[in-house]
Amino acid sequence: MKKQFLMLAIASTCFVATHASAMTSDEYKVAKEKIEANYKVAKAQCDTLKDNAKDVCEKDASGKQNVAKAELEQAYKPSSSHARNVAEEKVKHTYAVAKEKCDDQKGDAKDACEKQAKADEAKGMADVKAMKM
Repeated sequence: MKKQFLMLAIASTCFVATHASAMTSDEYKVAKEKIEANYKVAKAQCDTLKDNAKDVCEKDASGKQNVAKAELEQAYKPSSSHARNVAEEKVKHTYAVAKEKCDDQKGDAKDACEKQAKADEAKGMADVKAMKM
């Protein structure tokens, strides 16, 4: 599944890169404002939740915002470093949400969950580092 995730990230980055030349400065600003608006809406939805579900929701909203910003930068000014940043933000997002979900568990199950989340993050970051610059 993680390989599929990484391949999807790379494919979406390549797709965005092919359409990047058409983005103007004004389009960039509008897209950036839309990302902020989407984040505020998602954050407001999280306020209706309680306990760890709220924490998971907030991590997810924040992670999606960071990924969207990285994708926007890649679309506006395509480069290998921006592509790598997109992949890195996706790994960070996945890890943050997975780790937060582990808080719903207790004892050995929680430890195992956190260990798996950390292992998935390490694998994802290794894949990001392996990307050609």
